[in-house]
Amino acid sequence: MSATANPIANSSGSVSNLAVQNLSGPYMTNTHGNGVSCQGSTLTITPFATLQDSWKEPYESSYLDPVFDNSDTDNNGVLDNPGAILYHKPVRTGQKTNHSIGWGISMNVTIPLDKRHNEGCLRAANTQNELNKQLLANKRLDFEMARLKHCAEQKRLGVTFAKSSPSAQICADIVVANPHGVIPNHRHSIPK
Repeated sequence: MSATANPIANSSGSVSNLAVQNLSGPYMTNTHGNGVSCQGSTLTITPFATLQDSWKEPYESSYLDPVFDNSDTDNNGVLDNPGAILYHKPVRTGQKTNHSIGWGISMNVTIPLDKRHNEGCLRAANTQNELNKQLLANKRLDFEMARLKHCAEQKRLGVTFAKSSPSAQICADIVVANPHGVIPNHRHSIPK
């Protein structure tokens, strides 16, 4: 009787390097007009998902391992049928596909470091906003004065919108009185 060694050694491995790049971009910038732009802190939140598949080609789930005839020997112990295969037995290879899914959230906070610049810019922004409010108030005053002038002139001429007109409300609140220094027509009673 003899024994035949049939050593099998399989080795496999894989390495995956996954990197998530966090791009914060520029600071958040608020523009207030007249060239005043202030940068503020920025929070960037980036969700991500990754999918990875790996497999071996050609895929073999098993292989056939020959089983040799070691049982039939002559009187001297020598095999009668050396190398004769009795049958093949299936052996699993352990080969498989790998799937991996990963997900997460990457966050980045960016803060300007020059506090004096930020405070000065915010003061300039407040000044610009107040200036914009005053300009708007001036425009509103110009509009109301132009409306007063044109409506008064038209009323003196006896021209008005019809009461059923949607535009009648434009001059509805304008009252025309006698101009300064002009005496209106009037009567006095003279006592006897």
